[in-house]
Amino acid sequence: MTPADGPLPAATSRRELRERERAAAAAAASSAPPSAAPSQTPPTLPAALPLPAAPASSAPPPRPQAATAATHPPTRRTARRRLGSRLLSFGALTAAGALVVGMSLPVNVLGGYDLAAADVADLAPSVPIEGQEVDIANTDASALSAQRDTFEVKSWAQVLRDKYSRGNFAYSVFWTGPVRWPFPYEVPITDGFGARPAPCGGCSTFHYAIDLVPGAGTPIYSIADGVVIDHVDGFGSWGNYVRIQHTIDGRQVISSYAHMQTGSSPLAIGDRIAVGDFVGLVGATGQVTAPHLHLEIEDNGVRVDPFIWLTQNTSR
Repeated sequence: MTPADGPLPAATSRRELRERERAAAAAAASSAPPSAAPSQTPPTLPAALPLPAAPASSAPPPRPQAATAATHPPTRRTARRRLGSRLLSFGALTAAGALVVGMSLPVNVLGGYDLAAADVADLAPSVPIEGQEVDIANTDASALSAQRDTFEVKSWAQVLRDKYSRGNFAYSVFWTGPVRWPFPYEVPITDGFGARPAPCGGCSTFHYAIDLVPGAGTPIYSIADGVVIDHVDGFGSWGNYVRIQHTIDGRQVISSYAHMQTGSSPLAIGDRIAVGDFVGLVGATGQVTAPHLHLEIEDNGVRVDPFIWLTQNTSR
């Protein structure tokens, strides 16, 4: 049916409307003269073609050529897919949250385990293990007790003393008699007589003396009556030192006092000195690592261990 046949009934669907538009466009193209140039404007609908009336309360219908797939309402399949995607996301978030809570909370927060209410029949049977026995014969059980290991704390000075000292230097001072210790009381001895690792550059590896450490500036006293045979107030190996010759029990004994403070000794060669007289002050002249008295003793020309010699010859 064409427009010439009379007005068409109203279209019942968009598909029918598009078919009518195509038919009208084809009829207009066939009725145009051949020499006429092709129209540059899109074909228009015939004036007699009626369009479906829009409800008065709604907006005018969209242009047919502007209709797209987005204007169509979603199908049931699309709605189901969207609903399934949302449910899957919600389930994943719920499972992740439950996992975090389960790993961060202790078990007893969510409920304790009642061992009395458990089915003991489901538990594995216990396996008896034969124990060991120890027989203690003729032993007083009350004497058996655990003892804790002992320990001690040492200062750095004590560590060095143990490193360089050899032997036990425990002694007592009774400051009376013809032979005495160089101090009227016991003082620490940090190095003994004998072979040793050199404690400083230029120091000897064999120590012919004992090192007494009462503190810098402590007065030093003669061990017996005698005569000063040497006094050097210099900066050599011994620094400021004095040597005194004694006669003890018919033997010639020489005592040497080294590393004294510079200028602290008033003695000169040839001076006679009595036991317990002042010799000098403890210092650190010469090759030393700290202030101390380096005391040597020669007995009939032989350098002996001063600790043993004084222990045997002083009054007790």
